[in-house]
Amino acid sequence: MNATVALLFAALMIHGVRPGPMLIAEHPEVFWGIVASMYIGNVMLLILNLPLIGIWVKVLKIPYRIIFPMIVLFCIIGVYAINRAILDLALMLGFGVLGYLMRKFDFDPAPLCLAFILGPLLEVAMRQALLLSQGNFTIFFTRPLSAVCLGIAALLLLTNLISFRKSKKAKAGEQV
Repeated sequence: MNATVALLFAALMIHGVRPGPMLIAEHPEVFWGIVASMYIGNVMLLILNLPLIGIWVKVLKIPYRIIFPMIVLFCIIGVYAINRAILDLALMLGFGVLGYLMRKFDFDPAPLCLAFILGPLLEVAMRQALLLSQGNFTIFFTRPLSAVCLGIAALLLLTNLISFRKSKKAKAGEQV
């Protein structure tokens, strides 16, 4: 899964459509609407981009030091124009810094998007489990399936940390 699919899932869930294998059966109008919009979008791209190829090539030749501030300016204007709120600007800048740090440290954005989508569902399920166990957190370890899932998650986290430390030591050894 990539970030585009995660954002598409999030958009569907915002509109009350549950993505999954039953999407076509439960909401055929949404599914076929998405397919039709993709066809229409591709035709529009052909119609617009073929005559404008020369302009796009010239835009690509603009130096980064010139185009980057223009992109940031347009983003700031767009975000402020929607609600005229400084909080929106702060959120945009904060998420921009978060995105920069994620790219700098080679984090994939798809898991973060997926966490935003699945987080509320997992929170509801955790509350239900804690209500059934009367607030006892050991329910997550005593059930075989949940214990296996938590063990696998811990193992994956440890392997990630170990490989990160090894790559950090290897980079430090190369610099010496």
